Amino acid sequence: MTDLGVAVVVEDDEDVRNLVEAVLSQAGFEVHSAAGGREGVDVVRAQEASVVTLDVGLPDIDGFEVLRRIRQFSDAYVVMLTARTDELDTLTAFHTGADDFLAKPFRPRELRARVGAMMRRPRQEIRAGQVPGPEAPAAEATQSPVLRHNGLDLNPETRTVSVDGVAVSLTRSEFDLLQALLKGAGAVRSKTELVRVVRGDYYRADAYISESDERAVEVHIGNLRRKLGEDPVEPRWLQTVRGVGYRLAPQR
Repeated sequence: MTDLGVAVVVEDDEDVRNLVEAVLSQAGFEVHSAAGGREGVDVVRAQEASVVTLDVGLPDIDGFEVLRRIRQFSDAYVVMLTARTDELDTLTAFHTGADDFLAKPFRPRELRARVGAMMRRPRQEIRAGQVPGPEAPAAEATQSPVLRHNGLDLNPETRTVSVDGVAVSLTRSEFDLLQALLKGAGAVRSKTELVRVVRGDYYRADAYISESDERAVEVHIGNLRRKLGEDPVEPRWLQTVRGVGYRLAPQR
């Protein structure tokens, strides 16, 4: 099995911790674990983790605070695990920087498949200051990969986004959703289709898409609009098609 790097399991329930450790070890990761939140932050930092599974209900500090601290120094993939099904937990997880959210009890194969799908996506975060300089696009002006619309530029190769020349910091999921809508050129993309964009090839065409999956897309779109500075009354880029999904706003 190919070594995929380091995974850290932050979980206070010993049985669940042992299960997740086994799943990730069998997938090809070097696995480390922690039973508390503060310890988990230290382990993620020390081991330079590629993937983190993070329980929400930890005994010292909750998983959301752990995630906030991890995001200060790491762009590791983070999957939040919780026995609670409160929609607020899902919203908080994605707002804080989680890549995925899985309710307990979960199927080991599902966890492994979701982690595998994430690992096949680019790990580069979209950070401010990464927009290519003025000389970069000139080299291949006739074959530019950049997608442009109403002052927004998205470069799939460098995974950078700017609005009116100002860099915008997006998560992987937000970038992938924006790219899918830009490529759609105004075609309506259903929430079901966009779930598959976010999840990658984990979801086959005939896979069941839950309401929770679609709700996660809504959260990502909301975050995307906020970061782009979108006017909800007169959207510049993302239009909601009520009861269906989203599409690109008309060219101005």
